[in-house]
Amino acid sequence: MMTYLSLWWVWGCAAVVLVILEVAIPGNLFLGVALGALAMAGATAVFDFESAAFTMAVFSALSLAGWLFLRYFFRSPDDQTRVIHKDINK
Repeated sequence: MMTYLSLWWVWGCAAVVLVILEVAIPGNLFLGVALGALAMAGATAVFDFESAAFTMAVFSALSLAGWLFLRYFFRSPDDQTRVIHKDINK
């Protein structure tokens, strides 16, 4: 298992699969995780991770960072939530 987690192309393929899932199931569910997998492909190409647990912890942190990055830069410019206090059906 650890041999597959230490290969950069496995993380690259996981990123491609997650992007395809994002296209199939819209809603920004898999895009942050895909960015984490893409960053993990670069990280495994540069660094040699010793344990599977540490590798998955780094992947989780990179996925969270990718999701927060997308959340920050692609948020609505002004939150104009409309609150209705009076029901029109009365």
